[in-house]
Amino acid sequence: MNSSKKPTDDFDWKAFEAEAARRLAAGEELAGPEGVLTPLIKRLLEASLEGEIQAHVDRERPNRRNGRTAKQLKTSHGPVRLEVPRDREGTFNSELVPKRRSTLGEGLDNKILALYGLGMSYSDIRAHLAELYGLNVSEATLSSITDKVMEELERWQRRQLDPVYPFVWLDALHYKVRHEGRVVTRALYTVLALDLNGRKDLLGLYVGEAEGARFWLGVLSELQQRGVRDILIASIDNLNGFAEAIETIYTQTDVQLCLVHQMRNSLRYVAWADYKAVSKALKGIYRSATREQARQAFEQFTTQWGRKYPMIVKSWQTHWERLTRLFDYPPAIRRIIYTTNPVEAVHRQLRKVTKTKGAFINDRALVKLLYLAYKRISAKWTSCPKHWGLTLQQLHLLFPDRLPESNP
Repeated sequence: MNSSKKPTDDFDWKAFEAEAARRLAAGEELAGPEGVLTPLIKRLLEASLEGEIQAHVDRERPNRRNGRTAKQLKTSHGPVRLEVPRDREGTFNSELVPKRRSTLGEGLDNKILALYGLGMSYSDIRAHLAELYGLNVSEATLSSITDKVMEELERWQRRQLDPVYPFVWLDALHYKVRHEGRVVTRALYTVLALDLNGRKDLLGLYVGEAEGARFWLGVLSELQQRGVRDILIASIDNLNGFAEAIETIYTQTDVQLCLVHQMRNSLRYVAWADYKAVSKALKGIYRSATREQARQAFEQFTTQWGRKYPMIVKSWQTHWERLTRLFDYPPAIRRIIYTTNPVEAVHRQLRKVTKTKGAFINDRALVKLLYLAYKRISAKWTSCPKHWGLTLQQLHLLFPDRLPESNP
């Protein structure tokens, strides 16, 4: 399309205001192909383009304007048909609406990323954009947009970390991923920390073939390379060799086995008729005030239930030192370290966005979605544990040579 009349000359603001007010009162949509705001967006964009083309030809004389061409632009408020000015030399390329770009800035991309991070499939996102904004976006385009986050993810995964973390929880969850024509199980390793300001920080997401101590050893080695020189207390489940892997890299770290996991594993051996009584007796062990009282409670449990449930007794005896590590600390710290529930809470939120998924097409697709979900989840991590100042003071007394003099 070629026209000499500037598209901004005939914009009637009073008429637009009156028409917009009428349509809003009638309940019409703000966005979409026929949305109330579409004429205004068109006017603002075309006014900006006029300013750009004039500045361009003024700099490149004797170059001059050479009419306009029509262009359909996708915006988060719906498609807008623009009259884009041209120059005779063909050197003009708008910064606002560059050549070969069909979407406006980052707004639409960010909206697509947000929808993808909520667990919506590409087909659902397409339907959503078509219904609300009248946009027809192909799945290939959606995939290209969501792939943009991979560079950000890689930077996040390589970022430098704090030198010391007082508390770290480590755990894994499992997903189905397509690999070489078959569906396999992948373990997603999650490292959640509490920093010296009492704020949660996800240190990394790692995908491995199956959960194992050897892979955890690699994860911990990478954390060390990224600047983590010390972890005071690590809370983990009872994966075989896991504690030893931590102590290999961080030789001074105290490892506390998750008592909720230990209870869960113990009670699976128990008959339903004994469930409440056994559960109460086991809780009496880790709810004791001191390690000695805990030992006495365990001996009572062994006397009462040891013959009927020897596997429970054996498990607690084998892991006793790491199950009772919490008794080395005051109650405020015990409440933080006795369970891996903080990282499991993150896992529950991640599962909300993946529960409708079958098998992911590859590891990349899995990590991409979970990273976007993490970004949304972590935006709410704004509070510290209760009485964090007191807890930090206790940590300085317990670890005087391992903590900096003041918070970073």
